[in-house]
Amino acid sequence: MKDEESAPSSIAKVKVQDTGADSSSTDSVVVEEPLEIRIKRAGIEEQLGITMRTPGADLELATGFLWGEGFLSSPDELIGVKVCGDRSLTPRQRANIVIAQVRDDAPVHPRALERRFTMTSACGVCGSTSISDLHKRGVKSVATTSHSIQELAQMPELLEGRQSVFDKTGGLHAALLVDPSGKGRWIREDVGRHNAVDKVIGAALIAHELPLSDWTLVVSGRVGYEIVQKAIVAGISALVGVSAPTSLAVDLAKDFELTLLAFARNGKAKVYLPLLG
Repeated sequence: MKDEESAPSSIAKVKVQDTGADSSSTDSVVVEEPLEIRIKRAGIEEQLGITMRTPGADLELATGFLWGEGFLSSPDELIGVKVCGDRSLTPRQRANIVIAQVRDDAPVHPRALERRFTMTSACGVCGSTSISDLHKRGVKSVATTSHSIQELAQMPELLEGRQSVFDKTGGLHAALLVDPSGKGRWIREDVGRHNAVDKVIGAALIAHELPLSDWTLVVSGRVGYEIVQKAIVAGISALVGVSAPTSLAVDLAKDFELTLLAFARNGKAKVYLPLLG
């Protein structure tokens, strides 16, 4: 089978040559491919958008995206999610299209038509452009975490040895869901921070674990507004990031009482505690 007709993988081999060297060698790089997400309701398919992602856990990615962006209000509204079966397309093209079938009474997002554009892996796409939008959707404040700040600060250590693609390429973000007992349950990698989060939340939804009360989300990079939004909509109680947060991420976490830690490294972190009352 020709390479352009094959389904995408998460790692690709490339030829590289160091500056000043006469010989070349091979290296591993992370794969970035477009994923078209479609929603099917009452027999009608609609394209929501195209995100650049690392292939793998695509069904979970689409599921988590639907939940985080308000296309589902309860897990049972999702009938199923599958890869496109159109035989007029090549295997690679089919692998890059995911179709989520929802019940006829599933929410129709008020800005659904605005989603027909490319969603970059760097910035994702956000249907909730302000904190007030989440309140309008009926999203509630999250439950208080049972873990101490010291326990939360150490949770990035659970990523060690579990980022298989990152270990080979160095070009990925990771997201990890830690259950109330402190056990890391789902870890997913992607070229996009937001995609990695969608993948783990999608995995939890498929496993009927939502809402994720007293769970913790650990992310390997920067904590932006959309990462916090996805955590809150999933009911997650604490979010731990290895890198910096943004001002709007801090504001959102405070508004929904999410415990937020950032710069979590070597068992230490900065805490952005929710302001109650």
